Amino acid sequence: MLFGKKPPHLQKGSQAEQQALKFLQQQGLQWCCSNYRCKSGELDLVMLDGPVLVVVEVRYRQSAQFGGAEASITWKKQARIIAATQHYVIINKLSNAVIRFDVVAISGDNRLNWIKNAFQT
Repeated sequence: MLFGKKPPHLQKGSQAEQQALKFLQQQGLQWCCSNYRCKSGELDLVMLDGPVLVVVEVRYRQSAQFGGAEASITWKKQARIIAATQHYVIINKLSNAVIRFDVVAISGDNRLNWIKNAFQT
């Protein structure tokens, strides 16, 4: 990376996360953190929907040629998100939290698909 500039694919990912964050806040969710990283993986967005801790995976795909954004969340990706969530919960002492895993899929034409409770532990 030269002079702190992100490569174009990472810039688009950051833009998609910002778009998802703004959309979810308009739906009444409250932001807790973005891009939480640990050894197990990364959480794109962590938010609150009332008392529910919502872990949001944001996926952007320019086209649906290979299944689109939704299809890119494999069982391996889900396992990494779940493991990172367990770390987040332990570090933040949230052992009694009710957790929901959502996906915000954004297509190349900026259509946004919010999938609540997209997968479970």
